[in-house]
Amino acid sequence: MNGEGILKQLKSFSNPDAVAGMARFGINPTNTYGVSIPVLRKMAKQIGKNHLLAERLWNSDIYEARILAPMIDSPEMVTERQMESWVKDFDSWDICDQCCSNLFDKTKSDAIRELTSEAVQKKLARK
Repeated sequence: MNGEGILKQLKSFSNPDAVAGMARFGINPTNTYGVSIPVLRKMAKQIGKNHLLAERLWNSDIYEARILAPMIDSPEMVTERQMESWVKDFDSWDICDQCCSNLFDKTKSDAIRELTSEAVQKKLARK
């Protein structure tokens, strides 16, 4: 499945009530469909690892696509530049958590993880 097909599938799972609930927990409701994490995990399993697709999904600015992107990205293909770029896009705690736990923490380079950790801490300190 390509990026456009995945975005259409995400939109088909829209749940406005879930979006309202997410906003109460500090999750930015802009460009959010209200798709649950279990549904996103199931999609990630079906999609498999795909670095280029992960980048396309991240660049869509859709909340659920940004949660899905680190689930399908290949840690061995992640660069410092990508991590720093994604960190700049963090707009809620759960995007940060999902990126760090599903992808950044799995990269091979301690230097990359340390740099990203510092960037995440600085970003969160400004909010």
